[in-house]
Amino acid sequence: MIAPEGRVYVGVSLAGAIVLYFTTIWLFVIGLVVFLFMLQFFRDFKREIKKDEKVYLSPADGKVVFAGPAPDPAQDGINSIKVSIFMNPFNVHVNRIPVDGKIAHLEHRKGKFLNASLDKASEENEANTIIIQTSDYRRITVVQVAGLVARRILCYVKPDQEVTQGQRYGFIRFGSRVDMYLPETSALNVKAGDLVQGGLDIIARRDEFS
Repeated sequence: MIAPEGRVYVGVSLAGAIVLYFTTIWLFVIGLVVFLFMLQFFRDFKREIKKDEKVYLSPADGKVVFAGPAPDPAQDGINSIKVSIFMNPFNVHVNRIPVDGKIAHLEHRKGKFLNASLDKASEENEANTIIIQTSDYRRITVVQVAGLVARRILCYVKPDQEVTQGQRYGFIRFGSRVDMYLPETSALNVKAGDLVQGGLDIIARRDEFS
């Protein structure tokens, strides 16, 4: 299945490959490679989300590049558990809601386009931040971060909107990163180097006593 965000890119690259077929073999091969890249980059799979109010699901597909204590810049630097997931060009780039709740805050920040795998990308790159407030008033921050090639962050939720765990809420084109800040009492279920899938893998478990 092709993500709606990529149908134009896939269609244009296919048309280009067809036109190049009538030129030289090398130009056609280049056009075909571009088409196949677009086809795999914008793939989007239907997923069966197993909702569980006691866990935080992964907001993205990719590799965990950081998992540990860190201040949450969107919530006045409060202590939190930060998990950063780097999405390379071969990952599915759909972003998903990690927990049921309501969008308490949404903010877009202009910035640089550093390599999204670098730690300083969280602070300096263009980003889109949402804060999800759960029914028991926990606040979880999720940040879509642009990358070296990624120049377009798409976010489909609005302030005060009710959202559900595993819900498709955004997309970042051409390589990117998602940072998630959880309550500091959360029990991490991943470590740096782990590969995760959005809406499927458990990032952390909630502490019922916090």
